[in-house]
Amino acid sequence: MTDEEKARLTRQVLVTQALALADAEGLEAVTIRRLAEELSVTPMALYWHVKNKDELLVAMSDQLLAEVTPPETGPETGPETGPETGPETGTDDLPWNRQLRMMIGALLGVMRAHPCATALLNTADNTQSENFTRATEVALDLLTRAGFSLPEAFLIASQLLHDVIALAAGHPSCAPGMTEEQRRQDRLAMQSLPIDRYPLLVEYASIEEMDREQYFGFGLDLIMAGVEAMASSRTASRL
Repeated sequence: MTDEEKARLTRQVLVTQALALADAEGLEAVTIRRLAEELSVTPMALYWHVKNKDELLVAMSDQLLAEVTPPETGPETGPETGPETGPETGTDDLPWNRQLRMMIGALLGVMRAHPCATALLNTADNTQSENFTRATEVALDLLTRAGFSLPEAFLIASQLLHDVIALAAGHPSCAPGMTEEQRRQDRLAMQSLPIDRYPLLVEYASIEEMDREQYFGFGLDLIMAGVEAMASSRTASRL
């Protein structure tokens, strides 16, 4: 590795470029050789920062998940965040459900901002990711404080991850890969159903769809409502 390459290439630069490439062309496009070309360095220069592609994938996943949990310490710095941003600092005094919603909102923001995120989370060895491990630990702490047993909390945390991945995939009336014309044809097909047998489907087909922000906000509310309802039932059963 030359002095020029050392000065130009850092682990942060490498991971950021790998994420950009994966977002643009898919995770399969991320190879050591391709990244070396993109960064105008020799392939050996990359091995100073990651041992192999598996380690690179973990580093990419770790960088994305850094946004999911708030810093461990630090003063409160701003208003509560929505789906597009990471959790605020200074949230320890908030109720468990608000903290958990902020976490899954931040995860949704990451999923929306990075098309490669789903494939990356399903491919990388996340047990090696410090931020994945920390996010899981924080979620388990919040859920056990809500009254769930540890096995229940782990099941809920796992399900929340899958729910957010599904939510980020897109509007329910627009499956991945579906074109606008296909969506239009689907709605026309619903509108043409016999109204005496399917009045609600026909009515729905004539109603304007939720915009994307409404869809994501409603989806987060729906996910959290189930967790909160179960937690409330446990609290009531102990009274």
